[in-house]
Amino acid sequence: MKQLVPVSLILLLLTSCADKVAQKSFDKGEFNRVIEVYKGKVSDDNAEANFLLAEAYRKSNRLEEASPYYNKAKKAGLKDPSLDYYLAQSLKSIKLYDQAKEVLQKYVAKPGGDQKFKELARRELDNLENINELKSQTNYYRVKNLEELNTKFAEYAPVYLGGYLYFTSNRDSERIYFATGTPFTDLYRVRTKGANVSINTLSPLDKKINQEDANEGSIALNDNGTSVIFAKGNTGKATGNNEVNLFFTRYRNREWSDARPLSINDPDSWDSTPALTPSGKTLYFSSTRLGGYGGADLYSAQLNRRGRWVDVKNLGPSINTPGDEMFPFVSEDGSLYFASDGHPGLGKLDIFKATRRRGRITVENLGEPVNSSSDDFALYQYDLTRGFFASNRPGGKGDDDIYTFLNEDPDLKVVNYFVTGITYTTDDGGEKIVLPNTKVSLLSEGGEVLDESFTSEDGSFKFRVYAEENYDMVGEKTDYFTTRKDFSTIGKTVDRTTLTEFVTNVTFETEIMMERIVIEKAIVLNNIYYDLDKANIRADAALVLDSLVQIMNDNPDIYIELGSHTDARADDDYNMDLSRRRAKSAVDYIIKNGINSDRIVAKGYGETQLLIQNARTEEEHQKNRRTEFKVLRYDPHDREDQLDELPPEGEIDEYDRFFDDEGGVDDSIFDDN
Repeated sequence: MKQLVPVSLILLLLTSCADKVAQKSFDKGEFNRVIEVYKGKVSDDNAEANFLLAEAYRKSNRLEEASPYYNKAKKAGLKDPSLDYYLAQSLKSIKLYDQAKEVLQKYVAKPGGDQKFKELARRELDNLENINELKSQTNYYRVKNLEELNTKFAEYAPVYLGGYLYFTSNRDSERIYFATGTPFTDLYRVRTKGANVSINTLSPLDKKINQEDANEGSIALNDNGTSVIFAKGNTGKATGNNEVNLFFTRYRNREWSDARPLSINDPDSWDSTPALTPSGKTLYFSSTRLGGYGGADLYSAQLNRRGRWVDVKNLGPSINTPGDEMFPFVSEDGSLYFASDGHPGLGKLDIFKATRRRGRITVENLGEPVNSSSDDFALYQYDLTRGFFASNRPGGKGDDDIYTFLNEDPDLKVVNYFVTGITYTTDDGGEKIVLPNTKVSLLSEGGEVLDESFTSEDGSFKFRVYAEENYDMVGEKTDYFTTRKDFSTIGKTVDRTTLTEFVTNVTFETEIMMERIVIEKAIVLNNIYYDLDKANIRADAALVLDSLVQIMNDNPDIYIELGSHTDARADDDYNMDLSRRRAKSAVDYIIKNGINSDRIVAKGYGETQLLIQNARTEEEHQKNRRTEFKVLRYDPHDREDQLDELPPEGEIDEYDRFFDDEGGVDDSIFDDN
């Protein structure tokens, strides 16, 4: 007699098999397959399966569909530390703000728990308290769906250059990306006049950029469109989003080079959403690399003279949060726009504007109608009042859509502050000689590097500065002393009420004198005075010695002698002893302020090296009674590596150079040949 297997056992076996398939797909980042396996097939009391399904919706950017499954997992007794936080996030995404607040309040009130998610929950509670204020703020933005361009598929990450709108879309791909269940994305461009689209000019970018086996993400272009940085990944060669990286290609001799990854990519992180400043010399991007403040953070990198991206820096906690920050854009007025779900917002990703004044960064939510309870991101201005952004808000034509915006603020006035200057040295006769290829850094009062540049052939440099701030400008060049020059905009702010033009540019001028390092050449430290027959460091002398400490900190490759000289108005032995004591006192002061004792020696010269023999006046005696330093040893190798100066003519690897001397946007650069 054949024995029948109980139906309950069959269901248990089927459920167990589905759980294994779903978990394996989840671990591989194939979130849409998890949804296909589980959707409509998970019982309400299966806490783990409901949570996995909710997480699959969240990780595939469908947070608004996740809340029922987070709720079921919670009712079934799941104890995961992230559950309440993500449940509240999903409720917020569908405008159930009060319910989200209630979930978070109960979670925060519970004793114990995971401190990371407790802190996230407290932050989100504060955000929710600001919802009504955000929704009621005065706003002058008008937005409109770019209907001529959008489809039922995704269109996002708009960039405007030279009469073309570049964007990302999955409108033509037949290959499905298993993480989201949507087609793979490619990069496109279409000719536009402002927001007026000539749809018949729509075409994908070159095949060297768009590849069949990859998702191509957002794009950044230099000012003539011949150098491109874009995000690419998800080829299946690695697991999950960590395979997404930034790539570079360049148009030369009427063809695109093979796309190569940037050296600043982190192999264990997601690196994407690139954006260039108007000068093209600073790259902003988003990354999940270790050392950040949350999920994805915004970073900057500088273009050096070899055309390589260096000096990667996190933008700090004023911009980055425990949430995600991405899709940066730097406006012509120096404002940084970006998308975030960590700052106080209306829903998922909101668009924010960061501005700098008096050394502080202020982050402002753009409010409705630019932002909504959905994802709003990737803002790009093509002038200071108009531009594009992307959103998946209800009422669009499909997935992500591109929208246009217009800022009609009647009081909008833009003031740009710049400082320009030259770096120079002098010849033996005191004549100025400009110094090209000198690295100049702009530092905040607190020492933060705000911008860097190499001077051009005429020795010139230019930086954007901000109202009511103090700065240091630091010039660096091999074989020259690293030199500081202070600069301030305090008290120089333009009264905006007096302005009649929409844009006002204010430019300040300065110069940085660079002195060549010459071994054994004596350099007088002016205004170092000692009390009669004393060697102790007076307050006024300490200020001058502090400047020498700064010089040695800025020039770690020099080793110096500090020498003290007297006048001839006492006997030789007395003057020699006094000068030795004074030199030692000065050196002790410098060592006490952090300079390694191996880098400085003291020497007293007494009256053996008088500048003015037979001095008669007090002024002449003072010139003899001086303190000097001279470089005994100089090792420039570390400095050369740091400055990465441009090699001699003919030794430049042109393939690596980001910029070239070709002008104008070539209409043929993205033709598919």
